[in-house]
Amino acid sequence: MESTGKYWIPVFNILEESCNICLAHPKYVKAIRGKKTDKKDAQWMTDLFCYRMKLTQLQVSEKNRYQNCLAWSNLQIASVVSDVFGKSAQAIIKSIRDNPENKPNIEQLVHKRMKNKVQDLEIAMDGDVTPKQAEKVKVIKVHYNALAICKKDLEQMIWELGAEYSQEVKLIQTVSDFKEELSALRVISEIGSNMTVFESAGKLCSWAGLVPANNESIGKKYSTRISKGGRYLKPFLVQIANAVVKSDKHSELRNKYLKLKRRRRHRKAIIAICRRLLVSITKCYENKKTTILFYKG
Repeated sequence: MESTGKYWIPVFNILEESCNICLAHPKYVKAIRGKKTDKKDAQWMTDLFCYRMKLTQLQVSEKNRYQNCLAWSNLQIASVVSDVFGKSAQAIIKSIRDNPENKPNIEQLVHKRMKNKVQDLEIAMDGDVTPKQAEKVKVIKVHYNALAICKKDLEQMIWELGAEYSQEVKLIQTVSDFKEELSALRVISEIGSNMTVFESAGKLCSWAGLVPANNESIGKKYSTRISKGGRYLKPFLVQIANAVVKSDKHSELRNKYLKLKRRRRHRKAIIAICRRLLVSITKCYENKKTTILFYKG
């Protein structure tokens, strides 16, 4: 069955119980024979993780909007504190938001570790907040908190669904920087728990969009860009890979990244590290060994 927008979902739901359906993209169906089919729980986790990512993006948008409102009122607290949503910063902003006409007593509001920044905070918070701006800041903060609550509820649902994948989670957690249970569950939600549907680790990497194209005709090479596959898995692996290469704990992957970066630049080098991480996960699945391994790929 060819996936077209959302129109295939009702037909797929009806035929799934009585037929063995392969949902495929016409561009890749000839190149990749394997298909990802897994339990309902893994599929449902995929939907929840996609929604969680959307909520995270909304939270980032609200954070930026929040800081823009503060800058519009000439409140430059972001130049003094590292996190505007921290406890001390929020106490100061709440005091200004509730009483826009009065200056807050910053020394009483900040944490004891920030006592040496009181003078800088007083200069940064010497702005002009109108009642309308204060109300807008309040609405943005309420929306941000509501998104955080929804995100927390989603994570609870994901943990409940992922309880049956405890063994797979332990295997994935042995790979570099997949220490958190939620990170391991996110990988399982994308690739499933049964690796037999892929002929090899290379097939899985191709399905995830981590393999360069081999586009050559009559001796002339065309674009070798990676495919658009792995819409949700690939950005997550890139995030993990960026953390791995910045850490001194994983010297082999870091050295490999630096070596590739000199020749291929950052983007191609980081995709190569992503592929190694995914191959390592595949090998852990196959060998059922909870040891940290770095497989070449």
